[in-house]
Formats: sequence, C-alpha cells, structure tokens
Amino acid sequence: MSSVPSLNLAGQPPENWVERVRFDFPILQRTVYDHPLAYLDNAATTHKPRHVIEALVRFYEQHNANVHRGVYKLSEEASQKYEAAREKVANFIHASSARSIVFTRGTTESINLVAHSWLKPRLQPGDQILVSRMEHHSNLVPWQMVAREKRARIRYIPLTRQGTLDLNTFERHITSSTRILALCHISNVLGSRNPLAEIIEIARSRQIPVLVDAAQSVSRTKVDVAALDCDFLAFSSHKMYGPTGIGVLYGKPHFLGEMEPLMGGGGMIRQVGEEQSEWTDFPAKFEAGTPPLAEAVGLAAAIDYLDAIGMDKIERHEQNLMTYALALLQQFPGVTIYPPLDCNQKIGVLSFNIGDVHPHDVAQILDTEGVAVRAGHHCAQPLMRTLRVSSTVRLSFSLYNILSDIDQLALGLQKVRDIFLRN
Repeated sequence: MSSVPSLNLAGQPPENWVERVRFDFPILQRTVYDHPLAYLDNAATTHKPRHVIEALVRFYEQHNANVHRGVYKLSEEASQKYEAAREKVANFIHASSARSIVFTRGTTESINLVAHSWLKPRLQPGDQILVSRMEHHSNLVPWQMVAREKRARIRYIPLTRQGTLDLNTFERHITSSTRILALCHISNVLGSRNPLAEIIEIARSRQIPVLVDAAQSVSRTKVDVAALDCDFLAFSSHKMYGPTGIGVLYGKPHFLGEMEPLMGGGGMIRQVGEEQSEWTDFPAKFEAGTPPLAEAVGLAAAIDYLDAIGMDKIERHEQNLMTYALALLQQFPGVTIYPPLDCNQKIGVLSFNIGDVHPHDVAQILDTEGVAVRAGHHCAQPLMRTLRVSSTVRLSFSLYNILSDIDQLALGLQKVRDIFLRN
C-alpha cells in the first residue's frame, strides 16, 4: 500500500523528483503501440496516484455507509470522512470556513448553481453578464441560458494579440447594469494566466460580484480565495489528480445564504410539509440526495498528495516544461503557436497547429507514437473564432510529465510532416 510521499526535494533538479513520483501513477507504467505513454492531455483530466486509488478502495472496503443518516459506527465514520474532506478543501484554497465549500459534480455544475440559484432571481431585462472570449463553454452556456430566459445580455472582454485580456478596455465593459463577472483563472486553450487580483479589485470597486473558474489552476498554482477576494470559485476534482464525479463551489457565506437550492430531495431539508418544505443551512441545502462520498475521500487524498509535493514545486516544474516545449515548437517548421508566448503569462497549456494539417490528423499520428494530446475546439468555440481557426492541437502538462514526453511529441510531429508535408 502506498502512502502520501514524504519527499525532501530541496535542491534537487526538477527531473529527479518527478521521476520518483511517476512511479506513484500506475497508468504511466503502460505502453501505447509499444511506445511509452506520453500523456499530454492533463487539461481534460489528470491521472490518479496510488494514494488516491487506495483511498477510494479503502473507503469502500472499510467505511462504506450513507452519511448524516445513521447513528451506527460505519455511518458515523463515513460522515466524519466526508466532512473532513470539506475541511481539507477549505484549507487548500484558504477559505475561512468549511461551510463555504459546496460539493457538486464538477466545475460545470458549480457554475450552473450560481447562474440559476443566485443570478437568475436577480437578473432583469437589459442586465449584463460580463465574461471573456477565452472562457470554456461551461463558463458561457449557463450564463447564456439565464440571459435568454431573463432577456439579459452577455458582454465579452476582448483579447489582445498577445493572447491576454485587454485590461485597457476592461473597465469600459463594466456598466451600471453589470450583474456578475465570470472569468477563468487559466485558459484551457491558451494557458493564459489572468491577473485576477487586479481584475477583482476593479470589479470590487464597482460592486460587481466575481466568479472564478479555477478548473485549470488548482492543480498548477496556489489558489487563495481570501487573497483574491473572489465571491465564487469553481473547480473539479478530476483535473487535480482526484476522482471524477465531484467538484467544488466556494462561495462567500452571504451569497450562499441568499441562494435557493437548485435540486430538492433528501439531506437538504429541515422540515417537509404536505405543501412546502423548509431548507436546512448551507452547504447541505445544495447537496440533495446521497452525496459523492468515496469521491470526496478521494479528493481529500489528492489534496494530501499535492500538499506533500508542494504547489510551488509543481508550478516551477510545469513552467520548465512550458519553456522547453515553446523553445522546441518555435524551431519546428510549419508550426503556429497561439499566444501568449511569454512563460510569465502562460502556464500548463499550449495550443498550436502545423501547416494546414487538421488537428485531428495530427492527434491520430501522435497517438501511434504513444503521445496523447487533445485536438478540437476544446469547448471554447468563441475563442476559436477569435483565433480565426476551427480547432487546434493542445498540449497540457502536469506534475508527472518529463522532458522526454516533449521529445516524444517532437518525433511524432516529424512523422506528421513526413506524411502530410513532404512536398
């Protein structure tokens, strides 16, 4: 049985500790078409270390029971582990109280909860929802749904040619009718790292609530909701080495207190009458039905794993990978890299195209070389239109990637050139 790594990594070259932790990920030991697996699709989902896998198995083997429902020992143990996971999440993102942590199915459900339970009751015809052109569809479609129903408008913060938010025009997009600003921390296509502290300070001065989509940032850099002073923050477990099927909505207490539940059922009520019911307090009022018990335990184990390695180390390692990949691709004939190209403005995610070869063809050829990348519009079609392309090839890094993964990518890209661009 593996345990959380207790690593003394001070002064070691990045590749040394990464080679050690790679053995914690069983899937990395397999091959693909007789090649080592070079998994570069971590923005879509990350692999799971043994510590997380074993935490899930242990829960089912030793503690499985429904929470908050029984006075017997198994139920009490399950309840304790579930609420301990909530505490661990709160500490990980520096929330002042575990009551601010709502467990959902993922980032998508978290954003939908805010859109439908907080914003929609307050939205009036002509009101404005402010987003950016680099948002994932999960941070666009929920707002579009409530805007259409309430006859409100979506307004987009434009991007610069450098692939960053145009902060020179940002304030001009805030009006007296702006009701919320919803913004990603890190773009899932460009890797752009948005200057949230500066943006939120501006929004706060105009009394505009801010929701942060942190799906791409929680596994790559420190996220501190107290320092950011955001009103809502959403992320998913499976993108930070935890299980699928569970995510988090952080909300400031006064916002959560104002919100109605999106779903009704067991566990979220104080009292049920024949005609109407009374909800219990948050966060339970947003967690109807049997919650994701084992998944919460797995998420807590993933946080333990990240904490044991250290977010600063992980961020430096991913920046080293980005620097190496950018330098390699910039020298590769026919490759167009989508900005930003400055590693100080970019982390974890890199998109490119090669000649006029369709990204799906590139991804299929790379797959035959054991390299897993994402090809398509990446659930960001407004951004694709801004880039004037229909799709891109996307690389996304993680704590277990190594430089040889990028070298393996380069060999695959040479095969793409040989097949499609030989003339």
